[in-house]
Amino acid sequence: MAINVDGFIRPRHVIVSVSDKSGLEGFIPALLEINPDMQLYSTGGTYNKIGQILGNQASSNLIPVSEYTGQPETQGGLVKTLDFKIYLGLLTETYNDAHQQDLKRTGAVPMDMVVVNLYPFKETMSRPGVTVEEARGNIDIGGPTMIRASAKNFIRVAAVVDPGDYGKVISEMRANNGKLSFKIRYELAQKAFEHTAVYDRHIADFLAGKSFEDVCTCYDIKEGGTTQ
Repeated sequence: MAINVDGFIRPRHVIVSVSDKSGLEGFIPALLEINPDMQLYSTGGTYNKIGQILGNQASSNLIPVSEYTGQPETQGGLVKTLDFKIYLGLLTETYNDAHQQDLKRTGAVPMDMVVVNLYPFKETMSRPGVTVEEARGNIDIGGPTMIRASAKNFIRVAAVVDPGDYGKVISEMRANNGKLSFKIRYELAQKAFEHTAVYDRHIADFLAGKSFEDVCTCYDIKEGGTTQ
């Protein structure tokens, strides 16, 4: 039995968290020109970058993720976007009554677009002398999770992982009264899963190329460990 899906969605709530910040100067203002009531949720360096782009307009359209979730970022940015309200907003379906009730119960909002790209793991880890511990510290968790959640829910959410697609997204919205079609959401999902697959492949290849002896040089291993 086929489920109900909107042919077009108007992005109103958008998460933006990117390693590659190229193109944001044109993309963010264009989004708000098309949909002036759009709310942008962001963290860290991306939040600061968008704030610089928007200037005084930031106070109306830019929200720190921590303000939305009610949870401050952990020290060093270890946990920023891994929050129940965010993933409820990414995974809920428009025509699922139980999902809509969950949104109301928690005060969450449906996230309509995710603009996320990942740390260039392969390029960074290709530097001579990079250790396993340096690699471990650069493995992104929140970014791939948001990409996967939004791409899985392409029936409602647009997953944008490539700055090269910003122009296509804006053109589509301008041609459709601020909305994105089911077709482009599906195409973006295909690209999103390829993005995370390549990212994970680079991590797996790097770890596979290191011996256990290489690993041990990074750590002071305690005999017996600890108990809880």
